[in-house]
Amino acid sequence: MARILIVEDDTDLSAVLDDCLRHEGYATATADTGVKALNQLAQEAFDVMLLDRDLPVLSGDEVMRTVDRLRIPVRTLMLTAAGSVEDRVQGLDLGADDYLSKPFAYPELLARIRALLRRGDADGSATVLSHGRLSVDTVRRLAYADGQPLDLAPREYALLEELLRADGGWTGTRELLKSLWPAEACDQPDLVKTAVYSLRRKLPDPTLIASSRGEGYRIP
Repeated sequence: MARILIVEDDTDLSAVLDDCLRHEGYATATADTGVKALNQLAQEAFDVMLLDRDLPVLSGDEVMRTVDRLRIPVRTLMLTAAGSVEDRVQGLDLGADDYLSKPFAYPELLARIRALLRRGDADGSATVLSHGRLSVDTVRRLAYADGQPLDLAPREYALLEELLRADGGWTGTRELLKSLWPAEACDQPDLVKTAVYSLRRKLPDPTLIASSRGEGYRIP
C-alpha cells in the first residue's frame, strides 16, 4: 500500500484529499504546516508527498529545499494556485517531481500520483558509497555496518552519506550544517554534535566515526 503525505493548510481541501485517497486504497497522513511535514518525513517513510507551495511560516519551497538537501526519498507533487510557466519551472527546479496548478481535476491528480509511483531509478542500479566498515546504497537509501543493515532516521542517513562521500577525509561542522540543515541553522553547531551522537549510538562501534576539534568528523 503506497503511503501519501498531504501537506496542505486549507483544512477543507486536506480533508477531502485525505478521504478520497484513502478510498482509492492509499495510506495517508496530513500536515498543515511545513514544520509538521518535515517532522513527519523524519519519522516515517512516504512514497509521495502532495506539497502546497503556499504554506504559512515555512513555505513549500523551503520544505522542498530541505527534502532535496537531506535527500529524503519521497516523490513530490507540488500544488499551487500559481500556474504560470515560470512558477512551474521554479517548482521543478527546487526538486519537485511534478507540478499541478489549483484548481485541479481529481482524476488528473490520481493519474499524476500513479505516474510518480511507477517511476523507478534512472538506470535501475544502486550507487554504493563505502569506507571502512560502513557503507550506504544511495539509490535505495540503505545504510550498513559490517554488511548488516542499520535503522537510521533520515538525517542520520544523510549525515552518514556526507561522511562517506569524504572517503576518509575530514568534514567540518560548518560544512555539515550547510549541507544538512536549513540556512537559519548555520550558527547552531550543537545540531551536528547531537546528530553525530545519535548516529554513533546506532553503530556497532562508536569509534567508526572519529572527531577532532577544529577538523570535524571522519570515517577512519
